[in-house]
Amino acid sequence: MPNLYVVLTHYPVVNKSGNIIISAVTNLDLHDISRAAKTYGVKSFYVATPLKDQKVLVKRIVRHWIDGAGAGYNPARRLALETIKVIDSIADVVEDIRQIENTDPKIVVTSAHRYPSSIGYDKFRALLQTGLPYLLVFGTAWGLAESLIGEADYVLEPVCGAADYNHLSVRTAAGIIMDRLLGI
Repeated sequence: MPNLYVVLTHYPVVNKSGNIIISAVTNLDLHDISRAAKTYGVKSFYVATPLKDQKVLVKRIVRHWIDGAGAGYNPARRLALETIKVIDSIADVVEDIRQIENTDPKIVVTSAHRYPSSIGYDKFRALLQTGLPYLLVFGTAWGLAESLIGEADYVLEPVCGAADYNHLSVRTAAGIIMDRLLGI
């Protein structure tokens, strides 16, 4: 199993004008990304937001599927949503992983844009073979803020299709990326 953690961050992300914002949590992102994370053996799926009301919402949704009526209705969904940890920030995610692993994770960010320093999936798969912890960061809204991208250890090359259009939902991109990295 890979020593991989995933975070969906809602801050710092940008809106379509490029302004840094805090985005809202989306129910479908929680369900779909947690299911992909569980399928591909990701250690934990973090949802990072500094907003108290959004953290309450995530916890309420997760509780419904873990302890509430949803647990009996769909036990497989319960197993996936158990991977979710709600946390304030990327820094808090790094600290949580440090407590688990006794070392800081290497941070790999995603973007729909290619950067000169972007690494490919082959290189990232090779890095995962070292056994060191890695944190794969996904952003909401129109993507991660440049400040966060600039602080990362690596930027993963974008998911690109055959068309010029490139604006996948984060849950779709997360599933594709996890499959490219961890699929058999």
